[in-house]
Amino acid sequence: MLDVRIATHIDIPTIQQIANQTWFDTYTSILSEDQLDYMFEMMYSSRSLRTQMEEGHTFYMAYYNNKPCGYVSIEHDTDNIYHLQKLYVDPSFQGMGIGETLLHTAFKHACKECEEPECIVELNVNRNNKALEFYKKMGMEINRQGDFTIGSGFCMCDYIMRIKLDNKKA
Repeated sequence: MLDVRIATHIDIPTIQQIANQTWFDTYTSILSEDQLDYMFEMMYSSRSLRTQMEEGHTFYMAYYNNKPCGYVSIEHDTDNIYHLQKLYVDPSFQGMGIGETLLHTAFKHACKECEEPECIVELNVNRNNKALEFYKKMGMEINRQGDFTIGSGFCMCDYIMRIKLDNKKA
């Protein structure tokens, strides 16, 4: 049985545990070890996760038979645009529809908060990330691409994908 709920500061160690199980598996073939370590610390230190939550990132945790198996985070960007910041599922739970459920949870969250008739959800995805096909399958399209300097001489080379959601159908 799959259960999804909003995460709080108490869930930070669990988010870190899942991140540790997914992050390096996802990006080892794409990024250098130094960049992997730098970005992991930047995005998943306890301090960073706490700050993200305090600054408006809403995290949802997925539990399969009471075992933590994934998470998603989304934040309000501007007007009717929301940004999907993170979506990861423990590799031992992949292929069970958990990523799809988490993505739809984020979509519903955005539409619930959005006051416009149309809500847009965007995400950055590394141009070489195999998850690109998952996002396309879920209805997201490549809108543009960008290279973003993130510090310490590192750059993220991403596609920015988006989906337009009709608030009346969400």
